[in-house]
Amino acid sequence: MPTSDFICNACQQRFDIFLTYKEYGVKGVYCTHCNSVDVRRRMTKVRIAKTEAGRMEAMANDFPGFESLDDDPRALGQVMKKMGKAMGEELPPEFGEVVDRLEAGQSPEDIQSALPDLGGDSQE
Repeated sequence: MPTSDFICNACQQRFDIFLTYKEYGVKGVYCTHCNSVDVRRRMTKVRIAKTEAGRMEAMANDFPGFESLDDDPRALGQVMKKMGKAMGEELPPEFGEVVDRLEAGQSPEDIQSALPDLGGDSQE
């Protein structure tokens, strides 16, 4: 929707006006609170979507020293939980089970032994 945000310079109130792209800059805008024409456009926040590679890079920067987590399953579980949330995608239930086991202190090797089908590489 082409809704534009404005601030009135007279009464300092914020308001939104629906303007088509054709009307913007042509149609006069006045404050919906005090009818003043002394208004200015308010700049709003812009959200930028990140690519998967961008999200992964940001996560890598958030978790320096990732290699040292091999000795601390609980910390590894917490990092994996944060990474899973940052991915913004629905993760398989097995991911949650692995994270729960790590947070409980179980080593990655023990988890792999207990859940051999997790890799999905098994050939039957």
